[in-house]
Amino acid sequence: MASQFSSWDSYFWEPGGPVLRNLYGERDGAVLAQREYSETSAQQFDIARGAVSIPKTYDAEHLRAIHKQLFGNVYEWAGEYRTVGIRRNLSEFAHPADVPQYLSDVNRIIRGADWATMDRDQFAAAAAEVYAYVNQAHPFREGNGRSGKLFMQHVSELSPYRIDYSPAVSGVRPELWNQASMLSGPDRGSYEPQPASLVPVFRAMAVERPGQSYDVDRG
Repeated sequence: MASQFSSWDSYFWEPGGPVLRNLYGERDGAVLAQREYSETSAQQFDIARGAVSIPKTYDAEHLRAIHKQLFGNVYEWAGEYRTVGIRRNLSEFAHPADVPQYLSDVNRIIRGADWATMDRDQFAAAAAEVYAYVNQAHPFREGNGRSGKLFMQHVSELSPYRIDYSPAVSGVRPELWNQASMLSGPDRGSYEPQPASLVPVFRAMAVERPGQSYDVDRG
């Protein structure tokens, strides 16, 4: 896989894009987007109802397993790290060589937090820090947002809260989520993300849930 997808153009049917190579053989971008949405929605439902088991190890392999399950029927490189740099608007995500370190930091942060005892503000701050690192890693060529959101739902299971991404519940509309995510990137020339912009977003999306929360194995 790495040898095939080793340059920007190698991910596309034609040099310069715009349609990503896909397992459907689909060359119409609008049709691909719809098929991708339908496929990933179905896979996410299967994960949520327990029909598909994702080992919750809260590390790079956990995130890769989510991406592989969501996109494995769409892209050959599902679950594999991207080999090219990615920019979006003013955001420049991690260099491909730095992706493993960012995801190692994600695991370190999760295992260092006492999720089970958190109040809403503590949960919002911890979740924002974790997601800021996940977002900056942006480990995949496509599908980082959907994979990252599902990963964060798994993280929230360690706490007394669940994350509700519905704007009708949280008031967090997609443009606010995208702006907060963009602002969480590192300062130019720096490594560490700046999660402050994401804290109020996760506070708004945190919904207290009944029942026992599960602590993470710190071993």
